[in-house]
Amino acid sequence: INGLKPILEEFKPDFVYVHGDTTTTMASSIAAFYSGAKVCHVEAGLRTYDKWSPFPEEMNRQITGRITDIHLAPTEKSKSNLLLENISEDQIIVTGNTVIDALIGSVSKVERIEDPEIEKLQTIVNPEQRLILVTGHRRENHGQGFINICEALKQIACDNPNVQIIYPVHLNPNVQKPVYELLKNIPNIQLIAPLTYPAFVWLMNQSYLIITDSGGVQEEAPSLGKPVLVMRDTTERHEAVDAGTVILVGTNTEKIINETSKLLNNSEVYNKMSALHNPYGDGKACERIVNFISKQ
Repeated sequence: INGLKPILEEFKPDFVYVHGDTTTTMASSIAAFYSGAKVCHVEAGLRTYDKWSPFPEEMNRQITGRITDIHLAPTEKSKSNLLLENISEDQIIVTGNTVIDALIGSVSKVERIEDPEIEKLQTIVNPEQRLILVTGHRRENHGQGFINICEALKQIACDNPNVQIIYPVHLNPNVQKPVYELLKNIPNIQLIAPLTYPAFVWLMNQSYLIITDSGGVQEEAPSLGKPVLVMRDTTERHEAVDAGTVILVGTNTEKIINETSKLLNNSEVYNKMSALHNPYGDGKACERIVNFISKQ
């Protein structure tokens, strides 16, 4: 908040855009409010209504929502959440999610750019094996949750030697410790450093399915036709669950193994899930936002 104060005082913006649900988003919305600017919240209206899950994101976005003047909601469900909170309908526009804009713009680029990180991944990925991409970092999964996740991945790798698991491991020590202790010596599991966005998009596009606790990946992967197993018990992205593009598996070892096995061994289940429509937009969210704000 203090860091933004001199910038806002010098620039004196009429509008300040904040995005998503990070602590930076929440603090920036407060700073913008103090400065007298109107707050425009991109990706507004996501809710679990459980302040501890995801932590601290759920409270970050709820606090931001109370301060926001223009709510740029990605879906009709997000809009309905805001209406239930007595936000006026004329303050809300449904835009789709900007992450889909970024993804669609990136997929073609990463196939033709020269990128040392992507070139390194090309030496790791085995084209003769189906690839499972794994990401995990959520605070609520630290401890026993990550032990359960690692046990599931270990069993999946052992049961399916013709499958390759690649896991870019988050730098948090609470993630690194169990992951490297339990998974480092398994031949068909590659533990790698976190990736930049272009490299991650390239790897998502190579994958057969994705196992994650990330919110953004739940939105991105269906646009690439990749089924997603979500290692969370709650999600603010109910549209994906309703559409069938993601399945919640929590940190239950048996459930992670069973749902992965279905997608690996039942082509009918896999094809149905990978062909479903992505509920998060058509890649024109930014265009809608610009058109809306230009009329204010």
